[in-house]
Amino acid sequence: MKVTIQKIFGKFGKAFLKKHKVSTEQKKAMDAISKCRTQACGSHYDECDDCGNQIEHFNSCKNRNCPQCQTFKQECWINDRKAEVLGTSYYHVVFTIPKELHLLAMYNKKQIYSLMFRASAKAIKILTQDKKHLGACTGFMSVLHTWGQSLDYHPHIHMIVTGGGLTKEQKWKEGSKKFFVPVKKLSAVFRRIFLEELKEMYASNDAKKKLEFFNDLKMYENPREFQRLIDELFKLSWYTYVKKPFKGPDAVIEYLARYTHRVAISNYRLVKVEGGRVFFKYKDYKNKNNKKVMSLEVEEFIRRFLLHVLPSGFVKIRAYGIMANINKKTKLVVCRKITGVLNNNKYVKLTKKEVLEKILKNKVIVCPECGSTSLTRLGEWNIKNTS
Repeated sequence: MKVTIQKIFGKFGKAFLKKHKVSTEQKKAMDAISKCRTQACGSHYDECDDCGNQIEHFNSCKNRNCPQCQTFKQECWINDRKAEVLGTSYYHVVFTIPKELHLLAMYNKKQIYSLMFRASAKAIKILTQDKKHLGACTGFMSVLHTWGQSLDYHPHIHMIVTGGGLTKEQKWKEGSKKFFVPVKKLSAVFRRIFLEELKEMYASNDAKKKLEFFNDLKMYENPREFQRLIDELFKLSWYTYVKKPFKGPDAVIEYLARYTHRVAISNYRLVKVEGGRVFFKYKDYKNKNNKKVMSLEVEEFIRRFLLHVLPSGFVKIRAYGIMANINKKTKLVVCRKITGVLNNNKYVKLTKKEVLEKILKNKVIVCPECGSTSLTRLGEWNIKNTS
């Protein structure tokens, strides 16, 4: 029988919770995933138009950490983004924080993750608006990821940035096809902004910004020790990576979609549970991306999975510049017109029903009584139940 996250939680979840203290968000995620598409989540019905037979479907949990509930949301996101695409080159930028900050981030997720978004966005704006590099307002989307292939803790920001931008004169300015911004300079600016704001957070009396120090972090309650940490972090080279331009708008959207609604590990990567260990596939990035199988004790596997559950209400996908919500009906429309994609039917939004049909392809629901494919959803048609 195929192993899934749901089955792992169902079999080992209670024992794990007896030994480990988890946050409210982590407990909710475990409960939701365990109940997804079971009677515990309720159900909805389709009625056969030919024979009147009613077919029951269990509802999905709709939790963003559930590997079963992301396909429809992801396709809707792709659909929405196609209505915002620009006729320009795009770059993929990755911002990471040093491992020396991982424990602080783990205990202060909302504060540190928000700071990563702010610092990376400011760094991009500073360099792209500089006339030495582009001198225009770009558009970019940022997505937070917190894991590596082995489920280890690795907070980083994936960003897709337009290769051109809108000038103050409301004209489009295209950047170099081969060069975006100096990577070392981008990394240094990101580091400076991040650490300056981190020091401000440390000194802040605002409860929402205040950092908390537990266990091995207790020493940093001493201002001198915290300043020593800041000094050490300033000396490090922070890893920032810029990939070459993508091949067209479709490639941009499909690529970023890999990061938007993906959870820490998908069911297709799981191989088996045997001898108290979970075996799963991963890519060894240090060895030419070779696909391998590794195993973790069940307890450690669950612990690592839960590390990546985000704080309640935290927004993991954010848009800036031309793509920011405030600019979508103004600057973005102007830029789409200038770059020649506004009237391209290829980038017209589909309805939710059309998105669902795209996902299902030939997987049509058939009445088990008479074989008819003509079915009607009873009650209010709720697309969320089919995610």
